[in-house]
Parts: sequence; C-alpha cells; structure tokens
Amino acid sequence: MPSCAEKLKEKLEILNHYNRILTLLDWDMYTATPKNGYQGMADTLSYFYQKHFELSTSDEFYELLCEAKEPAVYDTLDEGMQYTVRTLHRDLTRERRVPKAFVARFIEAQSRSRKAWEEARTANDFSMYEPHLQAMIDLTQEKCGYTNPGESVYDVLLDQYEEGIHAGTIDRVFGELKEGLKPLLETILEKEKNHPVSEIYSRTWPVHSQKAVQNLLLEYIGYDFSSGTTGQSMHPFTLSFSRNDVRVTNRFHEDTPIPAMFTSIHEGGHAIFDQNADPALTGTEAASCRYMGVHESQSRFFENILGRRKSFWIPIYPKVQELLPGLKDISLDSFVQEINHVVPSFIRTEADEVTYCLHIILRYEMEQEIFRKGTRAKDLPQIWNAKMQQLLGITPERDSDGILQDMHWSDGGFGYFPSYLLGSIYDGMYLETITEELGDVDQILERGGIKEITHWLNEKIHRYGGLRLPAQVIENVCHRELSAGPLLHYFRSKYE
Repeated sequence: MPSCAEKLKEKLEILNHYNRILTLLDWDMYTATPKNGYQGMADTLSYFYQKHFELSTSDEFYELLCEAKEPAVYDTLDEGMQYTVRTLHRDLTRERRVPKAFVARFIEAQSRSRKAWEEARTANDFSMYEPHLQAMIDLTQEKCGYTNPGESVYDVLLDQYEEGIHAGTIDRVFGELKEGLKPLLETILEKEKNHPVSEIYSRTWPVHSQKAVQNLLLEYIGYDFSSGTTGQSMHPFTLSFSRNDVRVTNRFHEDTPIPAMFTSIHEGGHAIFDQNADPALTGTEAASCRYMGVHESQSRFFENILGRRKSFWIPIYPKVQELLPGLKDISLDSFVQEINHVVPSFIRTEADEVTYCLHIILRYEMEQEIFRKGTRAKDLPQIWNAKMQQLLGITPERDSDGILQDMHWSDGGFGYFPSYLLGSIYDGMYLETITEELGDVDQILERGGIKEITHWLNEKIHRYGGLRLPAQVIENVCHRELSAGPLLHYFRSKYE
C-alpha cells in the first residue's frame, strides 16, 4: 500500500499537469488567440481552473496534507516537499473556505475584465472598463473575507505577494525613498535641461531586427534558450512551466528600439531565476519563487543596476549595431546617455529607473485608496491624475496613459505593485554586497564578465527557489535589515 508521502507525490504530479495546461492556455491567450476565439479559450481556461480547484481543495488532498504535517511523515520529507506541505496546507485551509460557486463567478469575471481592459485601453475609454474594475474590487474583497476572515483586506493582499513584508515596513521604506527622491529628482531635472532627449532615434526600427537584439541580450545575461522561448504580447510577461521551460514575451515599437531592449533584459531576469532553481525542487511548490518582490529584484537588477551602465554595453554594442543598422551612426556614449535620461513620463514600463519608483508609490497609494478608504472605481481616474501631478509633475490627457496602462487590476492582482519597488530596494542592497564580495561591477562588466554576476545571483538567490522568505533572502545575502538607503546611495552616486 502506498505511503502518505507517495500518495502526496502522485497528487502533486496530477496537479502539476493541470498547472501546465493552465499556463499554456494563459500563454496562448496573450500571444496567439484571435479576437473571436478569445471567449472560447477563456471558457476552456475556466473549465480547467475549476477542475484544478476541485482537485487541489478536495477532502482527500487536504487529509493527505494534514497527515503529511505530522512529524512521523514530515520529518522524512526533503526540504522542497516540507515547504510544499507547509505552504499548501496553509493555502488550502484558506481556499477551502471559498464557495465553489464563488470561484466560478470570480474566474468568469476575471476573464471578462481582462478583455474589457484591453478593449478600453485600445479605445481610450475608461467607462468600458469601470464596471469590470469595480467588480474585481468587490470580488477581491469578498474573497479575502472568505480566506482570511476578520483581517484587513489590503494586508492580506500584500502578504499574498511578499509574505512577511507588512504594510508598516513598506510604509517605512517607501516613505524613506519618497522623501529622498524629491530633492534628487529636482537636481537631476535641472541637469537634464542641458541634455535633451535626442532626435536621432526618430526613424523606423524593424521589428525583426529588434527581435534579433532581444535574443542577443537574453543570451548575454544568461538566459538558456534550450529551456525557454519568446513571444509577443500587448503587456510583456514571463511564464514558467518548469525550470526547463520558461517563456518570455516582449512588445515592440517601430518608432524606438529602446523599450524592447530593456524589456528583454527585465523579463530575462525573471526567467533566469526560474531556470536556475535547484533541480531537486522540481515538482514542488519551492521550484519557483512566489515572492514577487524577490522575483522583481532579479529582473530589475539586470535591467537597471547592470543594463543601464556603459560597462554593460561595451562588450556587445558593436554586435547590437550590426543587428540594428540604425544605431551605426550613434556612438556608445550617446546611446548610454539616451538610456539614462531621467524624464517624468506617463507609462510605468517605459519609465527611467528613478521616476519608476514614484510610479509604484502612486499605485501603492491608489490601492490604499481602494481598500483602506473605499474609493469607488468611477473616481479613480481623477485621483490617479492628481497623484501623478503631485509625484511626477505631469497629468495624462488620456486614460490609456494613466489608469488604463496596467493589466494587473483587471485580473484582481491588487497588492502586486509594491513588490516592484521592493525589488528595486533589494537591488540597492545586493549591489553593495556584490561590490564587497566580487569587486567593482563596472570592471567585471567591461571585461565581459556579466555571467560572473549572474552566477553569483544563481548561487545566492536563484538556487533556493521559493524556500526563503523575502526577509530571509535579505538577511542571508546582505546580512542587514531592509533599507532604502543603499538604493538612494546608488541613485545619488550615479546622478548627482
């Protein structure tokens, strides 16, 4: 008769098959499904999600987890399986409180909301999306009432994405950063008056050439194409089937090649993390890190801390110029100046590394408006625009440049945005530690040694997958308390 551990592994294998189906459907919906086929695909996604939900919340599975938590079984499991038992037991205890009818209603509303967001953004008409956004807000509150009764909804949402990093900590480090960025941004913008954005990029940049550069950059930083592939979508993302199949998407603009370059590096950072988890974790919940701030720290470390340095480009810029002939008359110095302009802009994903922080603080404050103050969806565009003026000194004229620009809220991803900035704050701390342990980062990059840094990240962070909580990652890697000080130091030393 199979043991409890053997039965549990069998159930996990079945659930992993369903997870791959769900991931594949997600990938297809955002990269290939035609407009008229979207609803059918969404219905199929809903069907398999419900099947997965039924299996993962069944009495049989829950009883196996309860048995596996007992020392007689738990102590025989490896680290990855112990993490899986702890995590799934906690999550399942919460999920079993959610009525099945609600799950079906949530998934259906989620699919409709995603589509409404795409159509509203294309039409620049928030009114098309507003009732769907309000529905997702209401449903999210209802769901938290089931899973975590009596707890603050927004605290539940934050913990869902960055476990253990509570609102008090986020308020502290975001406040520290907001206070430090205001005078720094004023100083930078005064200098930027003498370095206007160049017009030499105003030409057509073929998408096929940009894709070739994308592939070059991904390989350069350490992305393994034998365990991954690329696609194209309206909003770039990374999806992981397993460490052997991690896929990234990009969005290309024919009027400029720079956003797609840095999206390549950013999504590549996410993918490298998942590709380098310890193989022993395969099939367990620890195979991929579920803490979004930790994950974002890897994408943004490659994108900004490394990718915006001149030394990053020295070994490869001639090859980039070959693949994108339009760059042949643009010197490396001119290119580096261009990618480091600090200019308040409307679109978060295309913002420079300094003002990006303020974009996230804006979204954090917006989510507090929704879940702490009870602000309705219809009032959000006006509040958004006012906060953008306050933080960045600009006001969008179109909702597609404002509240409609992100997909996250369309599928109920509230609480995710702070993880982006937490990732950048972690990066400032990683940079200090890498400099102490490996030496000057610019010298490493100039000699083409970027994969030495990638390997350091593999060993210090990636191989542990999701085993370590965010605070444990910072403590084990940086040996100090979370602080925005190192990130502010990086900004000041670079821009002042």
